[in-house]
Amino acid sequence: MFVSVVMITYNHSLYIKQAIESIISQKTNFDFELVICNDKSTDDTDAIIRETIASNPNGHKVKYYNNEVNLGMMPNSVSALEKASGKYIALCEGDDYWCDDQKLQIQADFLENNPDFSICFHNVYLLTGTELKEDNPRKKIPEITTIKDLAKNNYIHTPSVMYRNNLFELPKYFGEAPIGDYFLHMLNAQHGKIKYIDKIMSVYRIHNTSYWSSKKEAEQRIIMIDFLTKLKTYFDQDTQKILDRQILKIKSKDMSFLEKQLYKIKSLF
Repeated sequence: MFVSVVMITYNHSLYIKQAIESIISQKTNFDFELVICNDKSTDDTDAIIRETIASNPNGHKVKYYNNEVNLGMMPNSVSALEKASGKYIALCEGDDYWCDDQKLQIQADFLENNPDFSICFHNVYLLTGTELKEDNPRKKIPEITTIKDLAKNNYIHTPSVMYRNNLFELPKYFGEAPIGDYFLHMLNAQHGKIKYIDKIMSVYRIHNTSYWSSKKEAEQRIIMIDFLTKLKTYFDQDTQKILDRQILKIKSKDMSFLEKQLYKIKSLF
């Protein structure tokens, strides 16, 4: 068994060393690689990555690519995913990190022993500044879900997920999509069930310099509605209907009182 961990990074000089070390310190009974694609950062990210690899005894596990030109977040993601050769793929962006050195082993063992599942993920800590807290809403997620549940909303944090590699070819729109992780989760969920592991094994960092957190709520809603409208075309009619309800729910945030009442009526059907 061989596992690939995919990491994209851009201007993560404050966080990248911790991210890398948390991955290459994993304890496993199988081989794994860490594929890092740095999208031509303008800070010290490149120098820190190279120093971390050179000084760490597990640095040989890292395959590092520093883009000659800035590709943009999603094209860089596509490039990184295409370089991953593992049977299973785990994700961790350059500003997040893992906090359990058994994470890869636990998730890979589950997928290896449960071929009817295409995804497994786990609970995380949320880190805002110096405040670290458990992501409590994830506790409400059932142990087993399907694409029908995921179509209602994205409950999978990027640094918590592992999935089977080579289940599909990435659609052309993936490279243009403003939201990559949800798209990837949905594509994988077409091929099997989703397992939730009620154990905190990674940290998701929230900061204003990230793509999503830097947007105002109204702008986030506009982006999400456009994304979901395009996303739904890749799925069957039942899944499309659920995604349509999610779109309506987001739109209701900007509705008048009368429009909200009409929305409630529509949502019953």
